[in-house]
Amino acid sequence: MISSYYIIPESLDEALDALAAHAALGSTRLIAGGTDVLVELDQGAPRPRTLVDISRLPGLDQVTLQDDRIHIGPLVTHNQAVASPLIRDHAWPLLRACWEVGSPQIRNRGTLAGNLATASPANDTIPALWVLDAQVTLASVRGRRTLSFPEFFLGVRRTARAEDEMIVDIHFPVPPPTARGTFIKVGLRRAQAISLVNIAVWLDFAGERVREARIALGSVAPTIVRAPAAEAALVGHLLTPERIEQAAARVQEAIQPIDDIRASAAYRRHLAEVITRRALEQLAQGREREGWVEDPVMLWGHTDGHYPPAPQPQTLPAHSPVTLRLNGDLITLPDASHLTLLDALRERGFLTGVKEGCGEGECGACTVWLDGISVLACLTPAARAHGAEVVTVEGLAHDYRLHPVQEAFAQDGAVQCGYCTPGFIMSSASLLAERPHPTAEEAMQAVAGNLCRCTGYTQIIEAIVEAGQ
Repeated sequence: MISSYYIIPESLDEALDALAAHAALGSTRLIAGGTDVLVELDQGAPRPRTLVDISRLPGLDQVTLQDDRIHIGPLVTHNQAVASPLIRDHAWPLLRACWEVGSPQIRNRGTLAGNLATASPANDTIPALWVLDAQVTLASVRGRRTLSFPEFFLGVRRTARAEDEMIVDIHFPVPPPTARGTFIKVGLRRAQAISLVNIAVWLDFAGERVREARIALGSVAPTIVRAPAAEAALVGHLLTPERIEQAAARVQEAIQPIDDIRASAAYRRHLAEVITRRALEQLAQGREREGWVEDPVMLWGHTDGHYPPAPQPQTLPAHSPVTLRLNGDLITLPDASHLTLLDALRERGFLTGVKEGCGEGECGACTVWLDGISVLACLTPAARAHGAEVVTVEGLAHDYRLHPVQEAFAQDGAVQCGYCTPGFIMSSASLLAERPHPTAEEAMQAVAGNLCRCTGYTQIIEAIVEAGQ
């Protein structure tokens, strides 16, 4: 069971009122993307008495420019950040970090504010925001307060946010035109990887000399850390190979890596020095944007990537019915509000095309469309779909004719055991809605979050491209 009560407020004031009221009654958690919360619950974290779902509050999923500061709303997803011209033009380290998070489906649900609230030492976006000198604004019924990152982050997964507070704004000054930055992440695979080590670097230049330097690293200490000795080695100097080597070596003074299942402490120390050198070399040579795809795949289908607001406020006790438009029909799933959307679709809707491969957002087998946007059903509460529209693989065929992706998969032998196939087909069909004639590279971007143990992917990519033809 996810929680005893699931609250869907209609406005920010309602959400803050609900937080204040329910925080006094027992464990209460906010949920926006759910990509952290549901994994934690699945791994045995205490069940909250109440979940307050803020994911459909209107107007909070925008990136704006006000008074020479860039403001990121609390519901801005990673993919929305990637698509933002403001972030593209003024906050390259953040854009790159957002693109490195998870898969398209996770980036369509996970929010930057949620990342900050989780405060993981392996987080990708915190280092980028830190070097951009970001601040966090918290709100409650008691008022608002704004904190710097050193004030907000207190320890391993600990922040200064009180239980009745919500992050309502992330903001940072527009960097001067003389400043440039970059972000590098090292993981064990190309997508869906937790950082072994990551780094964000921001440099402001006076001519060819470094006037100011900010370096932040993740996965090398109990929290995200700055590297003041490395920063000091750069300030006032030309970005020469010798100066870069000095700064890379001094990063070691800031980090305290550990041995874990993903890497040893010694390897992390080595990686930290290597990626510091690479990041500084990129900036010295002006190559920080090299290889970037200017029009990345989002899996937004025919939508603009923004979810519609909730039709009305609701409080759903556990075991309540969930009513949604499912594959074109208005359907009520009984006894479903305490389940994940994956379990509700399979056990209450009897739609077994939605597969559970991992249950924690790692494989993509449970990909569905939520209000037209590709998401993972295992990381989405069923109650989030109340009043929404959901499409599963069973809803792709029309008038007894398969979707072109389904036809191409069958014709090209892109199916073996078939377990992962529904997720691949949903991601691929979303891609074709987004861009009808995808390239092989775009097809690979689209299925980056879908794992297959059989085919080796070649025939899958060929089938997606052929479907577009």
